[in-house]
Amino acid sequence: MGLLHDPEVAERVERLELPFGPDGFDPWGVSKRDLVRWMSVLAWAYRHWFQVTTEGVAQIPARGRAMLVGNHSGGVAIDGAMVIASMLLEPEPPRLAQGMAEKFIAGLPFGSLIGRMGHLTGLPEHAERLLRDDRLLMVFPEGARGTAKLYWERDTLVDFGTGFMRLALATGAPIVPFAVVGGGEAFPTVMNLVKLGKLLGIPYLPVTAYLAPVPRRVPISIHYGEPIRFEGTGREEDEVIMERVEVVKQRVAALYADGARRRRSR
Repeated sequence: MGLLHDPEVAERVERLELPFGPDGFDPWGVSKRDLVRWMSVLAWAYRHWFQVTTEGVAQIPARGRAMLVGNHSGGVAIDGAMVIASMLLEPEPPRLAQGMAEKFIAGLPFGSLIGRMGHLTGLPEHAERLLRDDRLLMVFPEGARGTAKLYWERDTLVDFGTGFMRLALATGAPIVPFAVVGGGEAFPTVMNLVKLGKLLGIPYLPVTAYLAPVPRRVPISIHYGEPIRFEGTGREEDEVIMERVEVVKQRVAALYADGARRRRSR
């Protein structure tokens, strides 16, 4: 088994319920070949580097549209990568979690690869089309402010954006709250270099306590909660939307607190 070809990953990619054409691409430009190659790398990190434990996978709808909504931390999107890996490796049938990437990522050298893995520039129209196509959408409402948390802020949540709630209401998608515990320890950011980051075309350049931009080998846990379904159209008053966003935020906070408490007790 090579790092770029895990037989289990290849088998699970084959079982993804996606309309791949004879060229190995689906209508969204997802590449079966790239999924096998790079999901194999993520699977190795998931199993061996971070030794991820995942709870609540049974809460994920086996089919149909749904939104995974959770916390962000850790300087870089380690949490997002591990959530994506968990959705391929854990549930039956396997599912592809697709994320809304920050706009600057499209201009990076690996931007096209991100697209072939199923992740699109974070525009509302892209997210709505994905959900109406009965896909699984991964959302971090804290956005870049979440990954910008410093090490001592890793157990906190910053304000959630409201766009995800309007999207869930407009499409009738259930929201599955989740919490990733350990991302802030895997990449312990002590400083964000904003000016240098902008020169490089990114919001900031995270600096770890040990300077090297390499994640530490620490255990990570992912906790999925019961799906939440809200009724509405997505055109509600801001006050109504904010109340519902707060419900989701509190669910995520509770999942995180429980996961962190059990982590400390080990």
